[in-house]
This record gives sequence, structure tokens and C-alpha cells, in this order.
Amino acid sequence: MDDALIPEGAKRCAFPIFLIGIIIVGAVLLWGVYAMFLCWFKGLNQTNMNDYYGFALWIWADLAVIAVGGGAFFTGLLKYIFKVDELKNIINFAVIIGFICYSSALLILAIDIGQPLRGWFIFWHANVHSMLTEVAFCLSCYFAVLTIEFIPNILENRQANKVPFFHHLAHNMHEVMAVFAATGAFLSFFHQGSLGGVAGVMFGRPFAYREGLLIWPWTFFLFTWSAAAFGPCFTLLVTKITEIITGKKLVGDKTVNLLAKISGWMITTYIIAKIIDTIYWAYVTAPSMGFKLSHFYSDNGFYGYWILITEVILCGVVPGLLLIIKSTRENPTTRTIAIILGVIGVCLNRWVMVLQIMAVPVMSFDTWALYIPSWQEVATTILPVAYGIILIAVAYRYLPVFPQELELNKSADAAAQNG
Repeated sequence: MDDALIPEGAKRCAFPIFLIGIIIVGAVLLWGVYAMFLCWFKGLNQTNMNDYYGFALWIWADLAVIAVGGGAFFTGLLKYIFKVDELKNIINFAVIIGFICYSSALLILAIDIGQPLRGWFIFWHANVHSMLTEVAFCLSCYFAVLTIEFIPNILENRQANKVPFFHHLAHNMHEVMAVFAATGAFLSFFHQGSLGGVAGVMFGRPFAYREGLLIWPWTFFLFTWSAAAFGPCFTLLVTKITEIITGKKLVGDKTVNLLAKISGWMITTYIIAKIIDTIYWAYVTAPSMGFKLSHFYSDNGFYGYWILITEVILCGVVPGLLLIIKSTRENPTTRTIAIILGVIGVCLNRWVMVLQIMAVPVMSFDTWALYIPSWQEVATTILPVAYGIILIAVAYRYLPVFPQELELNKSADAAAQNG
């Protein structure tokens, strides 16, 4: 029965091996679920958050997965709106990764609010003056868009596609997918931006506060830009990991190099804007509020200048250059190094915009506030990772995710059969 569900012509590992892998990852997932229920039933005293850290590891994870999930909206925009047809070979996987990231973000928020049964208050008793309300609405709506984009791939399962209704539904949904891609890009622009805007308007937290354009601080645009720039890196990284685990080539080099090139130029332009923003903030905005740059970087080892250099230079300038230069972009080793650095860079950016904001002393009698998450916070942060691995494994095994898979592995499979 399992073989009948696998895409026709595709080779997959034996079901017992697949099941063992799912059970191992499932055990990690259950550990996270246990911690999640502790937080729901016993309250947020299960965390190490305090008066300094009203939000911490969870919100960093939330912002990080939303940022790396940006590869879905940006790849969809390129494929369906700008008609970059080559990306058809990776768009299915980009949507699946985006689906995982955004469902994980909503799960993290459900844990973070502490009383999930009142989660509907966000929509029914909306605070129309809150950026977080707008973020919640856009996140929910874009997750619905990703679900719609994911449905055709599910309906193309070998057995489901035999049902005429499912077959025609999947075909018709593909025909109108540009509408959903445009809607997703519109929603993503605002919720990615508003997540940055939340930090940018915090006047009482000068590390994050930024001036801006009309009602939007610069961080509004930088967050959207960085998600579009680094999101494709995460898509390429997960694709590479999947290829290593499966031992197969899943996406052609032409597609990979094209997406890497686009990402490289986006990273380069973003990092230029980021450097300009940082210099203006350090020499104009912060001094106008009575602070020097040295005030925001401690010598305690956690938030020294190294974190700024790592984010901007090592994980910004370096991957940008590696991906826009043809020779390093088309070299598998340097390309992989670049996309790993890129993913680390955007996650580090969200880290400082969530945790360093809270750590920096803002009163003369304050000291640097350090924070170590509880095991419950760690477990619930790992929970979406385990869930994502399981969903990718199931999708790869039973859905036609990679259009080039059979073509790219035809010679290898033939050699294996003859050998």
C-alpha cells in the first residue's frame, strides 16, 4: 500500500527505515508538546522571562522562522508575477517550507500568549492601534494563502490524482495561483514590515528605535527586505540538506544558481541599506537621545561588538559577495557556505532585535540584563523544527514535490539497477 502512494517512478527508502526516522523525530516532537502543555496548564511561570524580558526566546524563534519563511512569498512572486519560469522546479518545496515556517510561527504565538483559549480575542476584540494586531491578521491570512498553495501539491499525490475531481481541482488551482502569489506578497510585505516596525517605534528602547518615512521607521522596510533576501537562502539550504539525506539530486544547478544569484543581489542591496541605517543610528539617532554607540555593546561576552561585525560583515557582506560573483556562486562549496552564513545572519538580526533590545540598560542605575531560557522554552522552540522535519519527510515520500527528480537521477538509478 505504501508503494502505491509514492510518486510514480520515484525511488524511496524502505518503509520500516522511514518509520524509524519518523519515530525518532516524533519523540523530540512529543517532548516539545509536553513542554507546551506545561506552559498552557501551569502558566508562563514555566519560563525564565521576567520584568526585563517580557518576550524572549519564543519571539526570537517566531521572528526568525517568519524571516526564513520569506523564501515562499518571494519565490512565488518571482515565479507567478515576474514569470521567472525556471523557479517552477523549486516553487513546490518553497511553499512547503513557507507553510512549515508560518504554521510554526502561529504555534509559537499560541504558546506565548499563555491562554490559547483566548487567542480569538486578537480578531474579535482587535486593538486597531496595535502593529501586533496587524501582524496577527496578516500572519493568519498568509498562512491561509500558503495552505491554498499547498493543496494542489497534495492533490497530485499518485492515488489522489486518480480521482477526477481532485485532478481537475489541482489543475484549476494551478491556473489561478498567480492571484494567491500576489496576495501572499502583499500580506507578507506588511506583516514582515510591521514586525520590524514594532521594534522601530520603541522610543524607550534606543537600541531599536529608528526614524523613518512618514509613519514607518526604517526597520519596517529592513525587515521586509531581509526576509526577501535571506528567505531563498533557507529554501536552498533545506533543499541541500534534503539532497544529502536522500542521496539524490532534487533541483538542477541552473535553478539553484538562479535563485542564489537573485538572493545574492538582494542580500547585497539589503546590507548596504543596513550599514547606512546603522551608521545614521549610531551617529545621529542615538546621540540625539543621549547615548553613544559603546553604550549598546557590553564587554560581558554576550553582546560585544563581535555580534555587530558577525551580523553585518561575516553574515551579510560575505554571503552577498559570494552569491553575486559567478565563480563562487557556481561552486557548490562556496555557495553552500554563503547560504549557511546568510541564514545565520538573518536569525542573528532577529536575535539582537528581540533580546539585545531587552538587555541594554536604559536607566543610569540599570545593568546589563542577561537571560537564560528554561528547558520548557527550549523544548517548545525545538518543537516546530521536529514538526517541520516530519512534514518534509512525508511530503518528499508521497508528493511530487520536485519536478526534476526523475530526470536528474535517471542515469544514477539506471547504473544502480545494472550494477
